[in-house]
Amino acid sequence: MEKTLTSKKENSELKIFVRHFKRGRDLKPKEITYTRFLRDKLLVANAVKRGVPTILFSEIKSNSPFDDKQWSSFLDINVRTLQRYKKEKSHIFKQIQSEKIFELAEVVSLGNEVFDSPEHFMIWLKTPSMALGNIKPIDLLDSSYGKDIVIAELNRIEHGIFV
Repeated sequence: MEKTLTSKKENSELKIFVRHFKRGRDLKPKEITYTRFLRDKLLVANAVKRGVPTILFSEIKSNSPFDDKQWSSFLDINVRTLQRYKKEKSHIFKQIQSEKIFELAEVVSLGNEVFDSPEHFMIWLKTPSMALGNIKPIDLLDSSYGKDIVIAELNRIEHGIFV
């Protein structure tokens, strides 16, 4: 059974968002999950161009282990600005921020699949890793290259390959 990033609202905002794309309209609502969405790179690329609406970001954020301060750091915006965006229901994140939001959603989705619980995943993120040169995985998430390294390490863990 495919795990999803959230079960709270049945991915309601994601389903609405994905249905705006031709590729998304071809999917049945039950087929639209975070995992499937994040693995469809063409769909994600189109979604990045469109920008992430605040309501979808709020859903993604609520299912991540990251707080406002961490999100603002990842997105390279002030915490107050991020909080103001949350109040503006019509705000659409810029393309570069939207890309980062989906990258982090991808990390969270895989991390939650690999670990038994979001709490265990967060512990792993905050623990220096020998495989990553004694760097905490969370400290690598501020760049695309770092995100790729964290994803690769999560995949190794999932397949039982420990360094």
